[in-house]
Amino acid sequence: MAQMYRINADRLRAAVRYLVSGFGSQEREIELVTENLVQANLTGHDSHGVGMLPRYAEAFLEGGLKANAHIATKMDSGAMLSLDGQAGFGQVIGHEAMELGISRAKEHGSCVMALGNSHHLCRIGAWAEMAVAQNLISIHFVNAYSRPIVAPFGGGDARFGTNPFSVGIPVAGKEPILLDFATSVIAQGKTRVAHNKREQLPPGMLIDDKGHPTTDPIYGVKPPYGALCTFGGHKGFGLALVCELLGGALAGGLTTSTPADGKKRILNGMLTIIIDPAKLSDMSLFGGEMNAFIDWVKASPPAPGIDHVRVAGEPEREYRAERLANGVPVDENTWQDMLTAAQKLGVDAAEVRRLAGI
Repeated sequence: MAQMYRINADRLRAAVRYLVSGFGSQEREIELVTENLVQANLTGHDSHGVGMLPRYAEAFLEGGLKANAHIATKMDSGAMLSLDGQAGFGQVIGHEAMELGISRAKEHGSCVMALGNSHHLCRIGAWAEMAVAQNLISIHFVNAYSRPIVAPFGGGDARFGTNPFSVGIPVAGKEPILLDFATSVIAQGKTRVAHNKREQLPPGMLIDDKGHPTTDPIYGVKPPYGALCTFGGHKGFGLALVCELLGGALAGGLTTSTPADGKKRILNGMLTIIIDPAKLSDMSLFGGEMNAFIDWVKASPPAPGIDHVRVAGEPEREYRAERLANGVPVDENTWQDMLTAAQKLGVDAAEVRRLAGI
């Protein structure tokens, strides 16, 4: 088991903010990247948190990630948008795209937004959170153009990415429903986290380079690569396929259809549908029925070993409360990778360590 650090959230922000300055990013970009990554850790999604920075550094140094890039509009018909992320930081591109889509949904009642050529959009739930904060519903289909890492159901090698799906729904008088998951059993970053922590994965998540089941996360991290499995067998595979076609072919104009090229960049395409429920439904009826159903579901007697039924978004809020109180866990291998990335970017690794309080 690797050593774990517990880093105060504000100290972690300070350290990451300084590290991200090594990309040559302007202040707004530094803040958006930093907050997005730290929030991923706070919500328990360490696979999408600060441990992504070493991969970002490699992509940047290769030229696959562009600092200080912004969305470019390819098509605008009011309630429909097609945007190009220009290989910019997904934390910036996603934020700008959602701001535009939200404004159009408020104006027209809905917006269908196609976003392509964005570097890693990170935790897709962050974009659903932006919508629900404005009392809007959002649905996201995403593909990932990088090294194929997920096997199709019945297949023996990797053919596509983790292709996440997310939905955000505001609930009157309650915390919102925030559904956010990879269509693979686990996100690829969780193999990195497990490998860095020197832990095995549960059975049924991964196959090795020969197509055989394995619990060793190294097959998701280092050659010879294996592949993640889709969740729920053919059902997860079906949703992954839909995400590739809608987020990739339709929205991004780019699908995973060739072998890996060895590059470190991660490009995402995302098809987003944003709906203003107040313009579509009687809000008293909609809100009442939502609350009635959620209360009904949560009143189910808990199964053995479970304290209570949780709905989508609730575990993340519990993680955030605990980690704000006790610090963000970062394993020693991930931390060392971050310090190495800092050095590659010309940033003082000792200062990163000092800011984090380690």
